Amino acid sequence: MNMTRISENRTILPEPTIRRLPWYLSYVRMLDNQHVEYVSSTQISKELNVQSSQIAKDLSFLNIRGKTRIGYEVRSLVTELEDFLGFNSHHDAVVIGTGSLGTALMQDHGLENYGLNIVAGFDVRSDVIGQCVGGVPVYAIDELAAWQRQHGVSIAILTVPVENAQEAADLAIASGMTALWNFTPYRIKAPEDVVIANTSIYAHLAIIYNRMHKTSVETKNG
Repeated sequence: MNMTRISENRTILPEPTIRRLPWYLSYVRMLDNQHVEYVSSTQISKELNVQSSQIAKDLSFLNIRGKTRIGYEVRSLVTELEDFLGFNSHHDAVVIGTGSLGTALMQDHGLENYGLNIVAGFDVRSDVIGQCVGGVPVYAIDELAAWQRQHGVSIAILTVPVENAQEAADLAIASGMTALWNFTPYRIKAPEDVVIANTSIYAHLAIIYNRMHKTSVETKNG
């Protein structure tokens, strides 16, 4: 089983748990905004379609346990999840590749609610270099290393064409980036000490199409 260490002082969590925790946080944030004081794992289960026993197990990794017949205190649960996931911390990032997807991310200030602040974009196109997207300046890609030495940002978001994915990753790593959020469908290679998270829109599209086809076939045969 893949495991993820959140910090040196915290337990090692299964990656499926890490993926579920933001679901719980989004839901309890909504409850907190509605001034709901307590929520049970059964309620969370009904909303998120995750077994209540799994929710309790996931939260127990954080030493969070509900009160008998009352459940979890919503405000406390929001705080604990935000702290544990690092969403209360400030993480600067750059976008490499300011096409349509890169531009959308640079304009998405909602990411700041999860601790991510995009502070610069890098590209090879002369028509975008020197411009600002959503208030974020765009620089020439050959300025990346010098810019990184000055600012010390650790996270690079890769939204380049697939044929440029490995080159962009290599440039980011050579410039001192230690974490890559890869939105390309290319499985980039990097040293073991570089953190990589792959978010493939195309892979999820394939899953959607496959499930639609399966449902269609089952309906016809049923």
